[in-house]
Amino acid sequence: MVNSVSRKPSSRLFKSVVAVGTLTVAAVVTGFFLWPRSPANLAHEGAQARAQLLQQWSAGEIAVLVRHTERCDRSSNPCLGPADGITRVGSEAAAGVGQGLARLGLTQTDILTSPVTRTVQTAHYMFNSDPRTQEWLATCGTTLRNDVVAHKVAHRNLVLVTHSGCIADFEKQSGLRHAAKDAEYGSSLFVHIDGNGQLQVLGIVNAEDWNTLLQEKN
Repeated sequence: MVNSVSRKPSSRLFKSVVAVGTLTVAAVVTGFFLWPRSPANLAHEGAQARAQLLQQWSAGEIAVLVRHTERCDRSSNPCLGPADGITRVGSEAAAGVGQGLARLGLTQTDILTSPVTRTVQTAHYMFNSDPRTQEWLATCGTTLRNDVVAHKVAHRNLVLVTHSGCIADFEKQSGLRHAAKDAEYGSSLFVHIDGNGQLQVLGIVNAEDWNTLLQEKN
């Protein structure tokens, strides 16, 4: 009788531990499904996703936020100059990104860049020209998502050369609060904006992934 009584507290404790464990697992699983996903890598999303992107690009419904390429002050690679610009490696990467966008087609595309040296240089090597500079692409902040929509002209794509901090701001404002803190050099964040200004983040294309993304285009 004594042994039976002494086991009751342990039994209750065991049941409590099991209950707490079950609730914890349930919370983690629920959080996983509710946690907004980071932008998908479009180069790895399959033929259907690529076809949808090409269709939306042809319709002039895409905005792209491109991070500048490798900056001089954070690399030992030779610098183009000045010191707040990009490296020679960065200029080659920028040219590759520009070639990728050119393969999509730029006839119905508006191009804007932050006025900071590294973004201006990146844009120059991407397009062999110097697009218009926009201060809001350097300051970014809480209005960035609305600014992107406001500058998107109907039936024309929009390419914005900007900074990792600005891309992070945009992702947070678009509901992707757990995306990577820093976008890769030369990465491109693709966004679909319909005629009513409704916005959907499609995913990213890193600088080295353009050939994979466009392998079925031609």
